[in-house]
Amino acid sequence: MSKGLIIIPAHNEEENLKTLIPEIRQKVSDMDIVVINDYSTDRTSDLARELGVNVVDLPCNLGYGGAVQTGFKYAMKNNYDYCVQIDGDGQHDPSGISSLIDELQSNGTDVALGSRFLGKADYNIPFARRSGMVLFSKIIKTLSGLKITDPTSGYQALNSRVIKFFANDNYPIDYPDADTLIMLNFSGFKVKEVPVTMRDRTFGESMHNNLKAFYYVFKMFLAIFVIVLRGKNFYLKANQF
Repeated sequence: MSKGLIIIPAHNEEENLKTLIPEIRQKVSDMDIVVINDYSTDRTSDLARELGVNVVDLPCNLGYGGAVQTGFKYAMKNNYDYCVQIDGDGQHDPSGISSLIDELQSNGTDVALGSRFLGKADYNIPFARRSGMVLFSKIIKTLSGLKITDPTSGYQALNSRVIKFFANDNYPIDYPDADTLIMLNFSGFKVKEVPVTMRDRTFGESMHNNLKAFYYVFKMFLAIFVIVLRGKNFYLKANQF
């Protein structure tokens, strides 16, 4: 029987985790849950433990990518066959978990990526952010041939091969989005989008707000440039483990 893990990266998400973790358990009862506490200053860590899930406390704030990769390292160390990455802010509706896993296990897909545009977005997406999504979707299509509607999703299921690939330092430390999808394509992995529902966060602030959005765009272009510079052969060799 295969063993699955739900990875929740979280920085100061105490209020959102109160409802998210019970909701996940209601939808999926046969998977373990680990919260990667990215040096929170609230009760994120204590609350997650009170709710009965495993917690990895990071000694400093690594950022989103660093927290997610820690989850992949945890999954590899504990021999999980697949994992589902779901954000701690509550935007990813847990009802989509089963669809992501079904795609992963039924169609030879390595990464099943949740798409709010194939599914449903229960909130208004700012014009600037939606425009950025369209731009990066076109860049992904041009460079890799992948047709991706939701490159900033972050809601995904991954098999053990991809877990190992990302755990071995092939993962961005801050914003793993369009660059990661191009990297997966270059490395020979199969990526498929699946319709999911996403909703607005109830508490806290998005990492794409204000000046962070400009920093995100700059870093994403830089990361994509580095991946293209390295080329497909570099990543195909990295995938030969």
